[in-house]
Amino acid sequence: MATSTTMDTGKSYHKLQATGAAFDTVQRHATDQDITLFSGCFCPFTQRVWVALEYLEIPYKVCEVNPFKKPPELLELSPKGLVPALRLNNYSPPRALNESSVILEYLEDLASMSTKRSLLPPLSEPYARALVRLQADYVNRTLFPAFYRYLEAQDPDAQIAGRKEFLDAIETLVGLFERAEREVGGTGLWKEGGELGLADLLVGPFLLRATNILKHYRGFELPRGPKFDRWLNRLLEHPAFKCTCSTDELYLDTYELYAFNRTNMTQAANAINTGRGKEHDYSVGSVQ
Repeated sequence: MATSTTMDTGKSYHKLQATGAAFDTVQRHATDQDITLFSGCFCPFTQRVWVALEYLEIPYKVCEVNPFKKPPELLELSPKGLVPALRLNNYSPPRALNESSVILEYLEDLASMSTKRSLLPPLSEPYARALVRLQADYVNRTLFPAFYRYLEAQDPDAQIAGRKEFLDAIETLVGLFERAEREVGGTGLWKEGGELGLADLLVGPFLLRATNILKHYRGFELPRGPKFDRWLNRLLEHPAFKCTCSTDELYLDTYELYAFNRTNMTQAANAINTGRGKEHDYSVGSVQ
């Protein structure tokens, strides 16, 4: 089984500015709006919120920040200096929201009153909505912590165990998608002709990073299968997702410190290693 495939170059982090398609999207959202997204370009939790803003067609401005250096404007919104954070400019004084799961619920509610778009099945299908929430809960409680444990594992045996844990988590999520397919005809992009759903949005940033970060630093390959491959392609190529993606180089640069878990320096490492990395936005924090 594949374990570490590269050496630590000693990089600390990228210049922390979006690249590629994400850079173009930042430029398109540079004018003032009622909502300002404070973004860390490499952060998967930021990407979740960013994709939601795009898909739900909610106007917003992007303010890119370096969450490792915690600029004052970010600390005003998020006392711990975590991204993503929203500044709601239509209040006086402006108000703030942080934690991606809370922000996503807010955006879903906001869209229901404005753009009429949704990441959930219709209200007329409460059981289907519940199944999507089960999928989402599994991603947050199990799959993304498994991603970080695998990435941050240093011992070869721990990396082998981490690989298995992450693959098992993906397999279990696929099982939840297949359950929804049997019981309600499918949800989200797993369904042929379906729309981007909440579970797709939550897991997408980690599967993207599995294709570049885990492949580069751990020799990892995602599972293959006709149906899984079609779903993954629909997800990664979805316009609302693709426009928030930077180049592989940015992710490889910024995630090197995670891959070598230097001095246990990130909140992600601390949270995952102590079992707290479940639903909160621990992927970016200060250098300690």
